Amino acid sequence: MEKTNFNDLFFDAILTLETREELYKFFSDACTPKEISAIAQRFAVAKMLNEKQIYNDIVKATGASTATISRVNRSINEGFELAFKRLK
Repeated sequence: MEKTNFNDLFFDAILTLETREELYKFFSDACTPKEISAIAQRFAVAKMLNEKQIYNDIVKATGASTATISRVNRSINEGFELAFKRLK
């Protein structure tokens, strides 16, 4: 991802939020419900891949297509890994 002033401002705004409710309000203004669901689904897929779950189980649990799972599998990197560690 390219680092730009717009992205920095957006991420800085997110970092000011303190509660889940504040995040819901912010992302409801910033994204459509479908966009939020798509991002959340990709994160769930990444978490399940990180836990070494198989594609069929991920499809059943998330409703994601195998193409989406494959794309997410190719894109998992340090950002998701850091979040997984911190969620434990």
